[in-house]
Amino acid sequence: MLAVEGINAGYGTSEVLSGVSLIVKSGTVVALIGANGAGKTTTMRAISGSLRPSKGKVILDGREIQGLIASRIAHLGLAHSPEGRKVFGPLSVEDNLLLGAYTHLPRFFGFLAKAQPDLDRVYTLFPRLKERARQLAGTLSGGEQQMLAIGRALMARPKVILLDEPSMGLAPVIVQEVFHTIRRLKAEGITLLLVEQFAKSALEVADYAYVMERGRIAVEGTPEALSRNERVLAAYLG
Repeated sequence: MLAVEGINAGYGTSEVLSGVSLIVKSGTVVALIGANGAGKTTTMRAISGSLRPSKGKVILDGREIQGLIASRIAHLGLAHSPEGRKVFGPLSVEDNLLLGAYTHLPRFFGFLAKAQPDLDRVYTLFPRLKERARQLAGTLSGGEQQMLAIGRALMARPKVILLDEPSMGLAPVIVQEVFHTIRRLKAEGITLLLVEQFAKSALEVADYAYVMERGRIAVEGTPEALSRNERVLAAYLG
């Protein structure tokens, strides 16, 4: 479903990624773990089009998308739930969700009716968002904002979701709730690329995983194999 082939990317004259390659098969959850500054978020940005790779390919469902603008990539079926959630604080919860559905909604009339099945799905997954549908997103708790960010990505009916650091800044009990949601999405067959600071939790939900170090993929394998890898154990699972 998603293939990254030897991409380089960075900011200005500073190159962060060097030859990064990974594959996310349809219906799987793939984890990308590593230390802060390893290049995980830069990888997600390069895939979603918010950062243009200087080299290599990004292939979504058989089509090369590197170099396309982010909005075009979103229309092709890739949704990015970014690090830090990035909800639109002055807008209501429901308006944030509707913005996530812009790729398939009519511009003027009937958009709410067409979006209703997607809203119902998100509200079933996150009942608290339904309770707060008219509340301003900026007044939500961190956990609720993370639910909103995931829900907004789901509203796009994506082929692949990039989920970047969903547990960042959340209390442990809320982190457990977030990972419960990821398991539910996995059970529904949603294809996910997950960047996560809690490597152990990420490996528990993943089908396959990559470990980044200094802008490169250092180790890859199944969660079972990585949990026995001494290098991974010492650095991330100790």
